[in-house]
Order: sequence, then C-alpha cells, then structure tokens
Amino acid sequence: MNRMLAALLAVLGLPVLVAAQQPATREMNDLNWMEFRELVPARIRTVILTVGTLEPHGVINNGADNTAPVALARELAPKINALIAPHIPYGVTGSMAAYPGAFEIPPQAFRAYVRAVLEGLARNRFRNIIILNGHGGQQTSILEQEAAAVAAERGVNTLVVNWWAVAADASRAVFGQDGGHAGINETAFIQAINPHLVHRELYRGPEMATPVPAPGTWAAWPFPSSITLYTPGQGWPTDFDQKKAEEYYRQVVERVTALVTDTLHKWELAGFE
Repeated sequence: MNRMLAALLAVLGLPVLVAAQQPATREMNDLNWMEFRELVPARIRTVILTVGTLEPHGVINNGADNTAPVALARELAPKINALIAPHIPYGVTGSMAAYPGAFEIPPQAFRAYVRAVLEGLARNRFRNIIILNGHGGQQTSILEQEAAAVAAERGVNTLVVNWWAVAADASRAVFGQDGGHAGINETAFIQAINPHLVHRELYRGPEMATPVPAPGTWAAWPFPSSITLYTPGQGWPTDFDQKKAEEYYRQVVERVTALVTDTLHKWELAGFE
C-alpha cells in the first residue's frame, strides 16, 4: 500500500492494515535510493549480510554455502524487521579449493572486502548488522574479527551466526547423529530448500566421506573427501528423506531466529539500540 492510499484511508476514517507498514521488498538490491532513505534508519535499523563460498559438497550444489544463508535470511528478515544486503558469494575456501568449480579468495583480500562492506552498512546508518555465514574454517575467524572491529569503531552492533553450529542439536534431534560438511544435516537443509540441487544418483555412500582429523594428527591438501564428518562413524547422508529434511530446516530456522531475536532484545535492554 502506498502513502497516498494510506492517507486517503485515514481521511475516510478507515483502518490502515499493519501489512501496509511492510516495505515493498526486504532486498536492498531491489530498493530505490529514495525508498531506502525513507526506511533506514527511521523504520528499519537492522540489516542481514549473508556470506558463503563455492566449494564441493558431496552430492549437493557447489554453492550450498551460498544457498543456505540466503534462504535463512529470507526467513529471518520479516521476523526481525530487517533488510537483506546483497550476498557475498566468494570466500576463503581452504583445503577444498582444488575441486572443480571451487573458488578461493586470498584471506587478505577477503578480509579487506568484508571490512569495506561492513563499513558501508554502518555508514548507511544501520544500527544492527547480522552476518549469516555459510562457510567455516578461516572465514569464520575473519568475519568475527572484522565484525568486532567495525562494532567498536563505528558504534554499531554486530552478530556473526554460523548456522550449522547454532543448530548442532537439531541434527541429533532429527537424525539421531551429528552431521558434517555436506553430511546428513547440510544435505537435508539444501534438500528442503530445493530438492533439485541434491544429486542422489551420484551418491556412493560412506566411501565419499572422511572424518575431520583430530588436531595435530594429519592434514591434506586437497582434502580427500568433499563430505567431512564431525564425529567418526556417523553423519554421512543416508535415506534423503524429504520429511526429515523439512523438519531439520524448520528446526534450524527456529534456532537461528531465536538467537538473533534474543540478541536484538538484549541489545535494546542494555541501551545499545
């Protein structure tokens, strides 16, 4: 509903629906500069930045680390009244960078780019910056360090969320076991978003998986498997059950939403809003 129609309803004494207060889109990419000026910070003070990379993921898409946080952001944004910043699709891939279709951004270049994006979000007057990360390893520490630095220097609030770690208990609740990179949990999450991104015909079972080595035991570049298990002997994809995939997706969204909502609420209570 546009402002003219809302004003007309008010003159006529008719109710204006709460839905009229929703922005036309949550995607920053699709907003006009004048629309953005009206929304931020007067009506919207929170932004979600999604970050991923391109790397092998067993029998799901190379861009799973992009697919997952983007889907989460779209679930989360209306619930916390946030805009969604354009996605960062390339990251610090690490030991799987040699696989076909993978991309590796040097850590120093990634760090500088992320810092510039976070600075830009702060400069555009967002108070709360929620970073939904889809990829682990060194990328996680870089995001945490740069988010903390921008928060301190710019006086904004930042939260970095690694969704698979926040929802670790959801894997055990739904599948009865720990998951892994491209394991039963991440494969199910992608299956719930888009089943066509799961190539069951390419699956060869547990031989496609390798447990994460204990610190100080061994290391290999490239890593010998694109499926890595958090706990030896469990976590590889099994039956590709759609109902379980959807239940896992629901529980992940629930846990991430709870964390972000609680953090925003406590920032407000502490006077950081």
